[in-house]
Amino acid sequence: MKKNNIDRRLFIKSTTLAATGLAIAGNSAFSAIPSASKNKLPRWKGFNLLDYFSPAKPEKNDRDRTTEDDLKWMADWGFNFVRIPMAYPSYLSFDRSRHITKEETYKLDPKVLEEIDKLVFMAQKHGMHVSLNLHRGPGFCINAGFNEPFNLWKDQEAQDAFYFHWGMWAERYKSISSEKLSFDLLNEPCYKEDMNDQFSKSTAVPGEIYRKVAIGASKAIWAANPDRLIVADGNSGGSNVTPELLDLNIAQSCRGYWPHYISHYQAPWVWKDPSQAPKPVWPGIMDGKQFGRAQLEEFYKPWIELVGKGVGVHCGECGCWRNTPHEVFLAWFGDVVDILTKGGIGYALWNFRGDFGILDSGRADIKYTDWYGHKLDSKLLDMLKKY
Repeated sequence: MKKNNIDRRLFIKSTTLAATGLAIAGNSAFSAIPSASKNKLPRWKGFNLLDYFSPAKPEKNDRDRTTEDDLKWMADWGFNFVRIPMAYPSYLSFDRSRHITKEETYKLDPKVLEEIDKLVFMAQKHGMHVSLNLHRGPGFCINAGFNEPFNLWKDQEAQDAFYFHWGMWAERYKSISSEKLSFDLLNEPCYKEDMNDQFSKSTAVPGEIYRKVAIGASKAIWAANPDRLIVADGNSGGSNVTPELLDLNIAQSCRGYWPHYISHYQAPWVWKDPSQAPKPVWPGIMDGKQFGRAQLEEFYKPWIELVGKGVGVHCGECGCWRNTPHEVFLAWFGDVVDILTKGGIGYALWNFRGDFGILDSGRADIKYTDWYGHKLDSKLLDMLKKY
C-alpha cells in the first residue's frame, strides 16, 4: 500500500458501515443537550473508553473492552458522550518483536479498523456522541511504553504520518455527521526531547509548531468532510488554552486533573517515588501551597473566557486515581464539575470501569453497591447526576 493511497475497497466497505451507523444512532446529541452558556459545543457528559488505549495489539478478552451493557448503563444514567483515545500502533500490522520503523507507521490492520467501527457504531446506537482521539500519534505520546521512530514536533516525516492517519479516519467516517462524531487531534500535547522517558521534563509545544501540525491534520480531515468537528487538546498536557489555534475553527479541550496532588495521588506514572506524594486535602495546603475553590476558579478562568470568545470547549478527561481518599476526591471533584457546568463546559471521566471510574475503581475506603456483578461507586454517580 502506498503511503498516500488508502485502499479503495476498505473505504467502500467502511462508508457502508457509516451509513448503517447513522441509521441506528438515534437523536442528535446537539439537539438533545441544552447549553448553559455561549459554548458552541453541547455540554456533553460521559467517559473515555480504553479499548485501544494501549499500543499493544488488542485482545478480545481484555478487561478494558467496552460491552454493550456499559453503554446501556451510561445512557440510562443520563450520559451522552464517549471519547475513544487510541494508540495508533494498536490498529497497525507490523512485527512487534522489534521497534516499529517509519514505513510501518502506515501499515493498517483492516481487522482492527473494523473492530473500532463496531465500537463507534455501538456507542452511537445508544445515543452517544463519539470523540475519536489519537492518544498516541506518530511521533508523540505524553506516556512512555512504545519506542517512536521520530518526533512529531521536530520531524516532517512524523507529521506526514500523522496527517495520513487523520486522513484515513476522515475518509472512513466521512458519511457520519459531526452531531454524532468528532475528531480530537492529539492527546495532551507537550514538548519532550526524549519521547521514551516517562519522567523527562516537558514544556509547552511552541505555538507555531502546534498550529502547523493542527492545520495539516485539519486539512487532511476536511478534505473528506469539510463539516467535520475538530477538537484540539490544550497545550502543556491539556492545561493551557492555545491562542495560536483561535482562528482555525477548531474547538479546544481542557482537563479536570488540577491539582495533580489530588487527581494523581501516588499514581506510579506521575510520581517516581509515590510515597513522597503529599497527603491530599480539599480545601487546604499541599506541598506548601494553598488550594481551594478560589484557586480552581482561577485555573479554569481562561477556558471559560475562551467560551466567551466563541470557541467550543469541552473537558475531554477528568477524575481521580483510586488512592485519593474518597471524601477528598468528592469534595474536590464536586467543585471541578460545578465550575465547568456553570461555564457551560461538559466533561468525560478518564474511564467508566477502572481506577478513575464509577464501576470497579478498586478504591479501598468506600462501600460499593453491587451492580450486576460490578462494584458501583454510588456516591460518585449521584454527584454526577446533579450536573
